[in-house]
Amino acid sequence: MDLIIWRHAEAHEAEPGEEDMLRALTPRGRKQADRMSVWLDAHLPQGTRILSSPAVRAEQTVLALKRKYKVRDALSPGASVQDILETSGWPTPSTPCSWWAISLHWGGVVAQLMGMPEEACAIRKGAVWWLRHRLREGQGQTVLMSVTGPEMV
Repeated sequence: MDLIIWRHAEAHEAEPGEEDMLRALTPRGRKQADRMSVWLDAHLPQGTRILSSPAVRAEQTVLALKRKYKVRDALSPGASVQDILETSGWPTPSTPCSWWAISLHWGGVVAQLMGMPEEACAIRKGAVWWLRHRLREGQGQTVLMSVTGPEMV
């Protein structure tokens, strides 16, 4: 199984009293999403299952890809690493699963899958991390296939 994590692009800071889930992308964030969507469209296999957080900035990011996606509340801020992995079905589905989501938990997901301390991994806004699960000599392994950000494409 491949797990492709695309963190939302740059978003406006919350205004006093503004709900975090309603924060929209900045003009720079829209450009980041557009740049990464071109790279992703060239590399994502057909049939990739695309899931998004219901946060406005996450959905605005995924819309740049112009592919069908589903919103999952389990990808909202505050979800645990375990909730996130269960939502994807990691590591068993046969189709790649791509997430457009938010929160610092994405660093925790990558850290757990790569066997690192949670605080050791941060994901920049707009960046894509592509991970693959494989069996090697009967042992499950997570392989880091690619990491790229909008400033690199």
